[in-house]
Amino acid sequence: MNFKIKEIKNICNGELYCGDSEAEVSSFSIDTRTISKGDVYIGIKGQNFDGNLFYEEAFDKGASAVILDKESFKNSIKISKSIILVKDTKLAMAKLASYLLESKNIPVIAITGSVGKTSTRDMIHAVLAKKYNAFKTLKNYNNDIGMPLSILNIKNHNAAVLEMGMNNLGEIAYLSKIAKPNIVIITSIAPVHIENLGTMENILKAKLEILEGLRDDGIFIFNNDNEYLRNADIKNRNILTCGIDNPSDLQVTGIDENTFQVLYKNEKMEFNHHNLTKPFIQNMLIAIACGILLDIPLEDIKEALENFNLTEGRLEHIELNNNILLINDAYNASSESMKNAIDYLIKQRGKRKILILGNMRELGDYSEALHSEVGKYIDVNKIDYLLTVGSDAKFIYDNTYVPKKHFKTKEEIYPFLDDFFQPEDTVIVKASNGEKFDEIVTFIKEKYAKSTDSTLKLKK
Repeated sequence: MNFKIKEIKNICNGELYCGDSEAEVSSFSIDTRTISKGDVYIGIKGQNFDGNLFYEEAFDKGASAVILDKESFKNSIKISKSIILVKDTKLAMAKLASYLLESKNIPVIAITGSVGKTSTRDMIHAVLAKKYNAFKTLKNYNNDIGMPLSILNIKNHNAAVLEMGMNNLGEIAYLSKIAKPNIVIITSIAPVHIENLGTMENILKAKLEILEGLRDDGIFIFNNDNEYLRNADIKNRNILTCGIDNPSDLQVTGIDENTFQVLYKNEKMEFNHHNLTKPFIQNMLIAIACGILLDIPLEDIKEALENFNLTEGRLEHIELNNNILLINDAYNASSESMKNAIDYLIKQRGKRKILILGNMRELGDYSEALHSEVGKYIDVNKIDYLLTVGSDAKFIYDNTYVPKKHFKTKEEIYPFLDDFFQPEDTVIVKASNGEKFDEIVTFIKEKYAKSTDSTLKLKK
């Protein structure tokens, strides 16, 4: 979608300091390091630096216009390129994103949840792609800056799947009101960000904020097997529930070795898959529900879910030398997703099933209990070896009795990993993103590399 400079000024309630009001632009950036010729650079003030101060660098790298906070702009020289001054650049970006979505008038699906947001987003996008030129949130851009920026990258798409994350109350409400979705989804409620929110009730409250932007005729899809969602006080909303263990609108009636059966409005359906873990099936149910609501043929939904690709860092399969399988799940972690990863590992091939786990962050006073819970979960499952790294991960280590070893830091684990793996091992690496366990993944990849390009996208 092209914007005229004067349109941007009006949408943002800004003023054109200089430049051509009739000039047209279509791409936006907040990073001078990756800016492309013709982009509009938006200066964002962060905790560590003020992006408004880099507008001259943005122009040098080819930006055709900039949007800046009025208070941060100190220059008095007018130039031929466009400078738009606003009260708040973050709010200006949100207004532009909302305007773009309203102008395009396309189906918008918004997803949140404590666990499973990104994989569910990827599944839904794969399903929608059978009928639409569908857009999905870029990378992990799911916060108050990333999601609006993602929306501004929508071009000729005619459907959008948007992921919404949060750390505190009020954040998802803000995002939902920008997107004004037709369908909203909550995948789960679990003790993630509980250090900030304090209670499970507050986590539920924060996730339910996604309803605040839902259109009057919109539909709320949620996981009916989650006790918090199942028992939530939801009034005056069109809902569609998905369940395996609890009676739901979209109901699993049976799970076999490679298939599961679903019942919806007296219609029976069967889906193939290669992951029998309940969380993955639950996420697939949500994607199936979206496909049904958007009139996508059943055969297309089936094909999409059998062939979709997960985002890098989420159960990403990497084939190494001697048939060693490394599964990179290092992007993020919670007690629920740790358990899901354990269930997933058990289903994989391999002579030894190995876990490399690190700290789960933002758990506050719940940290010891939730790490210990993961350790006990390992103990009742068929895991051959556990490696833990970090002070909180020590509680995982202390609460399981499988063969194991603990390391205080990542640096300590590298010498151990030098000759640890054996042919046909399968290993999952997982921790909160801030622990940077992608570095462990890189070390293992390089040490046991099968080829220069050993990464294989996980098929479902």
